[in-house]
Amino acid sequence: MTFKLQDRYFKKAKQEGYRSRAAYKLLELQRRFRLMRPGDFIVDLGAAPGGWLQVAAEIVGPTGKLIGVDLQSIGNFRKSNIFLFQGDITSAATHANIKELLGGPAHCVLSDMAPKLSGIRDADVARCLELNRAALAVAALLLRTGGSLVVKSFVSDDLQTFTQELQKVFASVQRTRPEASRQGSSEFYFCAKDFRGLPALDSDRSPA
Repeated sequence: MTFKLQDRYFKKAKQEGYRSRAAYKLLELQRRFRLMRPGDFIVDLGAAPGGWLQVAAEIVGPTGKLIGVDLQSIGNFRKSNIFLFQGDITSAATHANIKELLGGPAHCVLSDMAPKLSGIRDADVARCLELNRAALAVAALLLRTGGSLVVKSFVSDDLQTFTQELQKVFASVQRTRPEASRQGSSEFYFCAKDFRGLPALDSDRSPA
């Protein structure tokens, strides 16, 4: 598409060896929020084609571990600490496989997942929120106390409830839009830090 050829982040990614322009979004989020450290265990949801895995691998180094999950296949990496899994992140079987590959609690869960847009706003917003909640469910299962979660979302009038869900289980929840986000896109990212653990999720949940 023409806009891709004219996009400076797309060109920069090609020049610097990143698999996608999205790498620069995570680099900015890392600079601002210090989400990952050397030796951390990271789970990347919706990881294809692998730009975020490349960035995370640079940060956590050889003593860290990364699990990349997507419905699509992800091209292999040479690094021995990157493990790839193709599957549906809403599936309990996928959760079990991620947990086994990880071999311990995660320090950070990343989610750059987004729905295929239909052009029907209400349907697209609803699907986006489904993915947001799926990422939160994985984080609640895998994160260690004090861990972090990054979730891509889109501006809508229906985010207050999900924001509150995040605030129940994380001490800090902030919203930000990276510079590398495309012009005209309504995307932004939740950066949630200091996970409080499952007891808070269970005890604070409002009755249906």
